[in-house]
Amino acid sequence: MARATTWSLRLLSLAFVALAALFASDARADADDAGSGDDDPYHFMGLLARHRLHDKKNEVWNLYGQITDIWTVHPPFPAKYTDFGGSTSSLQPNTEISFTETCTLFFGLRLWPGAEAYIVPEVVAEKPFSEARGFGGVIPNFELQKSGVTYPTPYLARAYIRQIIPLGGASSRTEPDQMQLGRTDLSRRLVFTLGNFNVLDFFDKSTVLGDPRKGFLNTSFTTNAAFDFSADSRGYTWGGIAELDVDDWAFRFGHTIAPKAPNQLALDFRFWKFFGDQFEIEHHHKIGGHEGAVHVLAYRNRENMARFSDAIDAFVADPSKNATTCPGFNYGSMNAHAPDLCWARTPNTKVGIGASLEQNIVDDVGVFFRAMWSDGMTEVYSFTSADRSLSLGTIVKGTPWKRAGDSIGIGWVENWISDIHAQYLGMGGIDGFIGDGKIHKASEGALELFYSLHLGALAWVTVDYQEIWNPAFNSDRGPVSVIGWRAHVEY
Repeated sequence: MARATTWSLRLLSLAFVALAALFASDARADADDAGSGDDDPYHFMGLLARHRLHDKKNEVWNLYGQITDIWTVHPPFPAKYTDFGGSTSSLQPNTEISFTETCTLFFGLRLWPGAEAYIVPEVVAEKPFSEARGFGGVIPNFELQKSGVTYPTPYLARAYIRQIIPLGGASSRTEPDQMQLGRTDLSRRLVFTLGNFNVLDFFDKSTVLGDPRKGFLNTSFTTNAAFDFSADSRGYTWGGIAELDVDDWAFRFGHTIAPKAPNQLALDFRFWKFFGDQFEIEHHHKIGGHEGAVHVLAYRNRENMARFSDAIDAFVADPSKNATTCPGFNYGSMNAHAPDLCWARTPNTKVGIGASLEQNIVDDVGVFFRAMWSDGMTEVYSFTSADRSLSLGTIVKGTPWKRAGDSIGIGWVENWISDIHAQYLGMGGIDGFIGDGKIHKASEGALELFYSLHLGALAWVTVDYQEIWNPAFNSDRGPVSVIGWRAHVEY
């Protein structure tokens, strides 16, 4: 059944691509004459609108899709030890190849005035490095999931309803896009969202970084690596979001559910007992006529998670409470001389706060900066093992060299863990997908450079290079070089 559904989605996607190709010949000539990098004439919805079969200014429905293939390889790298003492979470130092393939459909429908519904089915296949182990925050491919397999697997990624309540102010156009109906909005409004989604669909969004499927590959550039937002192992959750927009200001609050066990697929729907809360303030501005924005983001998780100090204390008091004797969920360590988080899981709270800045310097050059601090007392539950994170970089569009659809980016990220976190790892413990058996604590970081080549119509090919140091916050291992490429098609 799963295979049949997978191929149905793939065939439907290819059918839309073929239909777009049939309509696109005259649109291609007009777009080329205009000399624009805008691909709207090639999108399926744009083609329908061009032939007067769809009203993009006041959409009743829309349908978009994408297919993305990402391949990465890391050659051998130096490591003083790997899986020391029976631990099982080191990045393997031999050459490895990793890939992801995703296929997604985005369907939007207007229900009644101000109300919209979105349904997003998706298919994914993947093969991570070292069974997704060995990187703390700088995971080289943001599309990787924590429970993926090598064959295509279909699932429902998103299904939610949004209600917009206008409060007045200036009117502005909202252009059609994935999970966005074309409409006219007022600058003052209330927006309520309820259903199944990814927290990053609404929080810590960046117009400079844009669609990650056209930008940086590293997970630490999709958001703050220390933002342990609640989600299942695929990155999705259920919950509600309330947003107030007042001209250049936006205020958002989200309440979402958490997985039953850390980094696992099954969610706990007792939203009153275990949950993640997010609060964000966003302000848009202009400097020298160029757009920019500042975000302040805080989160608070209440989850059944272990404190590192409690796991250490349990092991010191009774060495039989080690990684090999755990009666509940753990990460498969064979180290009988190491503490394990499973002996200390109980309702605990985790908090963090961060800020981000983005600014267009000129029309085709944007810069970004993000930083976040988390308390670092408890295990990673949904995102990465970083307790503090810092990233910055720039993306330049190809207009100066007459390649408006191209882009080039360079970014730097640095992540840290707390002292108690490092102490637990140094005793041989495993947190999420890191734990080399021992550790020489250091910041984990990456430098990434990519070039995204627009092939025309709705296709891009990206070449990417990442230099990663101190993987899993351990200076005894690395640096690791990762070479990647990506093929991306929209319709």
